[in-house]
Amino acid sequence: MTPTRRAAALGAAATAAVVAVPWARARARRWGATDDEVAVRMPGDDLVPEAGVVATRAVTIEATPEVVWQWLVQIGQDRGGFYSYDRLENLLGLKIRSANTLEDRWQDLVPGDVVRLADKVGLDVVVAEPGFVLVLAAPDNAFTWSFALRDCHGRTRLVARERYATPNPAVRVLSEVTSLVSAVMTRGMLLGIRDRAERTA
Repeated sequence: MTPTRRAAALGAAATAAVVAVPWARARARRWGATDDEVAVRMPGDDLVPEAGVVATRAVTIEATPEVVWQWLVQIGQDRGGFYSYDRLENLLGLKIRSANTLEDRWQDLVPGDVVRLADKVGLDVVVAEPGFVLVLAAPDNAFTWSFALRDCHGRTRLVARERYATPNPAVRVLSEVTSLVSAVMTRGMLLGIRDRAERTA
């Protein structure tokens, strides 16, 4: 390849990257979600009012919100896991095993409880309305993870939202990277809940 062609190829690749990266990031932040779901306020949004990074993802489940809630409420590293990619999570030493059955011992969450992401990392339960809403927040309210369940004539629309406070550029970069990783894991989680709930239903 001549130097001119090599330069042209590198220029084309750089241009493609400039276009593709923002597109991929935007898609990752709203996987499965409609425009209305992205735009609507959700419980927990007020805890991080000036979020620099926001992601809204969703899935339709052929089961009632009551059934879906039974699986959602079990989440946690020391509970029913996250129904996602256990092998990937355990490469990081998280010791997660996703449940394939509903367990009575994991069916209760109330405000003040803690949902663990890892041994020493947990989110506080802020709102837990069975069949409707679950809101989890970091102790310093720098991050929230909210779930809303909407009844669609016997089916459920499960919407998950993450909000990251980004008080400085370094935190903004970290939040961007975390959100991209979360895009993969949250998609796996939503599909994992869907598959389990539909089997239950």
